[in-house]
Amino acid sequence: MTATATAAAAAAGEKTGARTDEAAGVITGARERIDALDDRIIGLIQERMAVSTVIQEARITSGGRRVSLSREMEVLGHYSEALGKPGTSLAMTLLELCRGRI
Repeated sequence: MTATATAAAAAAGEKTGARTDEAAGVITGARERIDALDDRIIGLIQERMAVSTVIQEARITSGGRRVSLSREMEVLGHYSEALGKPGTSLAMTLLELCRGRI
């Protein structure tokens, strides 16, 4: 291995934690996929926030309360069932993001 190749492999290892070029390549590709998924997830959360605002506005306009606790319990149950205890935490965060934006 040349000095340049050795330096490149060391740099890839430092950035990815991998000990081989092959593993560094796999990690780099997987991280790019995760970054793309994160961008999609953020977009979906923003869309969810917008839809929640529409629901809250309709509820308030009709004389109701901004938040429906029974519906929030359904959401918590759905996430918990699908993802376990961490799903409940995730759902709580989503609900918090979507409350009170109007």
